Amino acid sequence: MDLHLKDKRVVVTGGSRGIGYAIAAAFAEEGSHVSICARGRDALDAAADKLRAHGTTIHAQPTDISDPVAIEDYIEAAASALGGIDILINNPSAFGYADTEEHWQSGIGVDLMGLLRCSWKAIPHMEESGGGAIIHISSISGLKPTRRSPAYAAVKAAVIQYTTSQALILAEKSIRVNTIAPGSVEFPGGLWEQRKTSDPATYNAALGAIPFGRMGRPEEIADAALFLASDRAGWITGECVSVDGGQRLTG
Repeated sequence: MDLHLKDKRVVVTGGSRGIGYAIAAAFAEEGSHVSICARGRDALDAAADKLRAHGTTIHAQPTDISDPVAIEDYIEAAASALGGIDILINNPSAFGYADTEEHWQSGIGVDLMGLLRCSWKAIPHMEESGGGAIIHISSISGLKPTRRSPAYAAVKAAVIQYTTSQALILAEKSIRVNTIAPGSVEFPGGLWEQRKTSDPATYNAALGAIPFGRMGRPEEIADAALFLASDRAGWITGECVSVDGGQRLTG
């Protein structure tokens, strides 16, 4: 199936590793021009070098998504480097889990306000292009109550709800908005790989809740993002798509 993503201009925040990098790589492989950002320059430069192997325009800029000024600078630089913006993927998370002031503030600042600010800055560029697609990366944690991560779950639930309102608001501008809610995804250096050794009880409990008997892979989230951003999903907006191997089915 041709997803018609060649020469699309794609911005992926938090794109240096894990789900964000997998999404950026999937778009680049489809022939899209891609901009990525992250806080760490070394990991970001390494990711950009790998993306350039696909032969499309690649832009990368260190950015703190909790900083409104940094977001404005990044989005404008990305639009300039790519010649516009057609697709925005809001991916970063501060992983503010606990029911504490610090974790609530970090989660709201990155997972929610970062997403909003990136959208606000990218939307005018999408309007200039005649429309586009926005995909927010949320979590299945935002779809159910939890004892372990109440702040994280609440912020991700806010992302899912806002997606519906944003989709309604932007439909008249031919901009579609959807959310992907991943389940437990494991990759080198990621949270679940760390917990395999630091907190094996939690790791094994999460693994045991997945009917397929394995953690997800970043590339499986990327495949969903490609489809939702493509013209093949042109009649889909305001939706939350769980990509979790049935993890939510077990409660």
